[in-house]
Amino acid sequence: MPEPVKEVTEVIEKTETCVEEDGAKKIEAIEETIVAVTGSSEPAAKTEEAEADKPAPVEETPVVTPEEVSIWGIPLLADERSDVVLLKFLRARDFKVKEAFTMLKNVVAWRKEFGIDSLLEEDLGTEQEKVVYMHGVDKEGHPVCYNAYGEYQNKELYNETFSTEEKRTKFLRWRIQFLEKSIRKLDFSPDGINTILQVIDFKNSPGPFKWELRQATNQALQLFQDNYPEFVAKQVFINVPFLYLAFYKVINPFFTQRTKSKFVFAGPSKTAETLFKYIAPELVPVQYGGLSREGEQEFTSGDAVTEELVKPATKHTVDFPVTETCTVVWEARVVGYEVTYGAEFVPAAEDGYTVIVQKSRKVTASTDEPVICGSFKCGEPGKVVLTFDNQTSKKKKVLYRSKIKVTSD
Repeated sequence: MPEPVKEVTEVIEKTETCVEEDGAKKIEAIEETIVAVTGSSEPAAKTEEAEADKPAPVEETPVVTPEEVSIWGIPLLADERSDVVLLKFLRARDFKVKEAFTMLKNVVAWRKEFGIDSLLEEDLGTEQEKVVYMHGVDKEGHPVCYNAYGEYQNKELYNETFSTEEKRTKFLRWRIQFLEKSIRKLDFSPDGINTILQVIDFKNSPGPFKWELRQATNQALQLFQDNYPEFVAKQVFINVPFLYLAFYKVINPFFTQRTKSKFVFAGPSKTAETLFKYIAPELVPVQYGGLSREGEQEFTSGDAVTEELVKPATKHTVDFPVTETCTVVWEARVVGYEVTYGAEFVPAAEDGYTVIVQKSRKVTASTDEPVICGSFKCGEPGKVVLTFDNQTSKKKKVLYRSKIKVTSD
């Protein structure tokens, strides 16, 4: 219970004096004032001690909401795809957690500094679309990115891209933008395809003596290595000059086995053959020995291609049998060229006449028709026969596909 409060009365006396003419003092009046004072009966010291014993007020700590960080459009928190992203950083640092975490922090900081989010919205032109471009997928489903540096033999394009520091910076921003957009199309689900197969074409490349190109590409490669871990499924170098191949053989022992497993090198004569190991011929661009080309075509990338070998100094035939009135359409290509090609229709009836569909002609590397196309309307059962005559001492590979269009008349 609180202690009782006591009331105390104080009497204050106030006197007034005056001085007579002879110097004697005289008291004029005495005034009393009564003041009521209310207070605790305990000493003030005890009150102060009680005040000191009271617990200090607790300051409320404000709740800090963690900043939501996203990389390549994927939140790093509360998203199953983030496991795949984090695993890339761990692999890049050989599963050393501290180093992987440091790399992740550096990448997040760099993306803010470089302004990746705003970069995605920038219009950086279309001048480079024939230099670096995505085209199809490999046999495992990885998107394929082609890098054709031979396009820089065009002096106008080269100067427009590398002649000044400002233009080289624009190229770098374009290259990062292209990679960012390509990555955001990947599947980061646990079982998804989230790496890219890179094809680097050395044909007609300006070479290492163009310091502007070397500086820009080296800077781009450094940024890729530092900020885009584990996005390369394989790097296939094609049309590689002999000196490059020799140099790689010298430095090859210094690479780890994991790094070496991602590198594939092919000289000019082995380019198509090497690409076909990883990419179906129907998806390889025509300039690299495949059947994929721009514009409206009779066949699409969904129409599978058959591959067959033609031995040296032999004739090889391909048959397309028909049993009803129809039109047979086909296209073919010989990897290695230097063969003679012809087509004819052979009826099933013994008394029928063979029809020459395409006269025999030489197919060479200099021909303007890398892909052989043909069609024939069949009015009776029989077969269309393609003949490839290889009189060279080297084996050749024939690629072909066909379809039958049934007609009503």
